[in-house]
Amino acid sequence: MTPFLAITVDPWILTFSMVTVLVTIAMGFWSARRSKTASDFFVAGRSVSVGWNASAISGEYLSAASFMGIAGMVMSSGYDALWYPVCYACGYLFLLLFIAGPLRRFGAYTIPDFAEGRFDSPLFRKIAVVFVLFIGFFYTMPQMKGAGTTLHYIFPDLPYWVGVALVGAVITLNVALGGMKGITLVQAVQYWVKMFAISVPIFVLMAVYGNYGAHLARNDKSTPPSALYQASGAATNAPVPFSSANESGAIRRTLPAKAPNDESWLNPFGPLTTKAAKAAKLSVVESRPYSLLYTYSLIIALVCGTAGLPHILVRFYTNPNGTAAKRTTMWVMVLIGVFYLFPPMFGVVGRNIMPELYNGVSGVKGTDGIVLKLPAILRERYGVLGSILSGVACAGAFAAFMSTFSGLLVSMTGALAHDVYGRILRPKSTSEQRLRAFKIAAVIIGTVAVLLGTLVENFEINFMVGQAFAIAASSYFPLLFMSVWWRRMTMRGAATGMLTGGLLALVGISLTSYTTFVVTMSGKYTADTMPGWLATLKANSLETFWAAHPLWRILSEQPAIWSVPLAITLMVIVSKLTKQEIPPDIRMKMLVLHAPEELGLKQEYIQEHLAH
Repeated sequence: MTPFLAITVDPWILTFSMVTVLVTIAMGFWSARRSKTASDFFVAGRSVSVGWNASAISGEYLSAASFMGIAGMVMSSGYDALWYPVCYACGYLFLLLFIAGPLRRFGAYTIPDFAEGRFDSPLFRKIAVVFVLFIGFFYTMPQMKGAGTTLHYIFPDLPYWVGVALVGAVITLNVALGGMKGITLVQAVQYWVKMFAISVPIFVLMAVYGNYGAHLARNDKSTPPSALYQASGAATNAPVPFSSANESGAIRRTLPAKAPNDESWLNPFGPLTTKAAKAAKLSVVESRPYSLLYTYSLIIALVCGTAGLPHILVRFYTNPNGTAAKRTTMWVMVLIGVFYLFPPMFGVVGRNIMPELYNGVSGVKGTDGIVLKLPAILRERYGVLGSILSGVACAGAFAAFMSTFSGLLVSMTGALAHDVYGRILRPKSTSEQRLRAFKIAAVIIGTVAVLLGTLVENFEINFMVGQAFAIAASSYFPLLFMSVWWRRMTMRGAATGMLTGGLLALVGISLTSYTTFVVTMSGKYTADTMPGWLATLKANSLETFWAAHPLWRILSEQPAIWSVPLAITLMVIVSKLTKQEIPPDIRMKMLVLHAPEELGLKQEYIQEHLAH
């Protein structure tokens, strides 16, 4: 291995990346001086304006899956991966219409706070805390994958785990220093960094190599064969600039054997949604119902999961009131909607002019690295410009996984410090004691997240995020939606539905993820060189079972289509059976959730904690 100091690094890429990290740390220290109280650490003093909060939520939401994963999945899977950006944005419509305003008007610190306050049940708080951690850790893993991938791109000989550890340490420091108030400024700035970093490189690339529509046409069989390749590009198998290309304005290099063919790539039921049917060796006609099932389940998971992510929901508590929370949600829809126009463009252009990434196994060597690597092709012709654009893209990637991991860490740390320590273990703890617990919990959660991140190098970023969304959709979304809009729901009904839906989704996802992990790891070895422990895992990986039962694989890998209705159904049935347990003050609680603030009914649920 090359010594670290001897590694050749593009100075522009290193500079932009280091500036992003150092500015993040500097803003964290600056904000830490303004974070003094428990309210500052948990909900930023409930004083964040609409504009700042919309930028911060967008910065937090646009994770490595959005910045890198969508482009990589569009490149690898084609049209059927477009459900990810569409549904990521649509989920905020659910938040706007059904959850954002009522949740803020209830006046809690965390979602477990809301769970206990809505049902007068300290037990339910404990159940809700568990799911904060489950969802949070599932979501931190793809962020860590993005960190390791980006650091490996900058320093090719740097081990994947080192990048995970470095980024984890920086974010843990920021969160421990300033809490929610400390990261709000960071996340708001990082949204605009990501917006710049995702848009400028692709505009330059399309100006040189042809526009998006022209590149998309290169994959269409109806395009005349003579127009598919520009003469000099085909001869050298290298991209040529638009200025010397044909009238179509786009070129295309030869696709490797591992790349999906054009017909499959352009099909709404492409490689992503047909993989279970293909493993079962079904025909195109036979696979169509399975593909449709996978698509519907994915849509439900992404839309409902967005409305059930704890680290997003807790940000609405930082708004001054419910009206501000709804206005914030509307602006978030605008901001992330504009952002999601660009990642698919990277996937389409990358398929034509950087198809060698199809041969990569994982990380920056595979399609997940297209956003980072595509701008670098400009180096050969334009020198420094290509390096600068690569540096900009790397800076955006850093901003992506750092901002999202910050929010996740605050959410999970708040669950431990406020809900577990401050409300369960030490209900009479002072504000200073809870602040100390927050900082200790941040270090613990950050360390666990780094350890988990080292295990997912071979998973697609967007695939892992989709699984986290499925768990959130099956647990927190039914809880919040039903608790806010159905006054007859009881604690037993809510707990039964959330536990059953969430845990069954978790089990199904874990089984298929385990199989994917074992199969990917074993693919790196021959039968003679495979370690004994890995051979044992492969023999029990369920790979044969999933191939023979595509329906069960889809229902396990994408469980939202059955787990969300199951959770809601159980909530209704059990609540009707335990209707005598409906909170006696439910009418007042529903008024607090839905009445305009002008009526003076808004309450701050944790007043007794603020008094300590």
